[in-house]
Amino acid sequence: MGQASILLVEDEALIQLMLADMVEELGHRVAATAANVDVGRCLAETEEYDLAILDINLDGFSVEPIAEAVADRGRPLFFLTGYGVAGVPDRFRDRPVLNKPCTQDVLRRMIDFVLAKQKSQIE
Repeated sequence: MGQASILLVEDEALIQLMLADMVEELGHRVAATAANVDVGRCLAETEEYDLAILDINLDGFSVEPIAEAVADRGRPLFFLTGYGVAGVPDRFRDRPVLNKPCTQDVLRRMIDFVLAKQKSQIE
């Protein structure tokens, strides 16, 4: 896969920094980051990005409004969570979920998988 720009939504600052570093080490670019639903939704609606990586629980709030904004723009997404599939909003039960913490290799495989799936749906 080529370089992708990624919207990263994660409420824990250290995890957000670690994920951003991992994304960049994998050769991708972090287009924008958000730590709460309001900022995340705004960025999901306005930023240019190829893929969104979304934490499910943002300081006690569901990421669903952000996921909806991403989906409405036809962009791929996957969830990153410490809660497993339990918190995935019903509308997005078909989307991939990656448990955190994760290794850089697992993150790479998920990014590649989601981008390849999106590309095959477009072609």
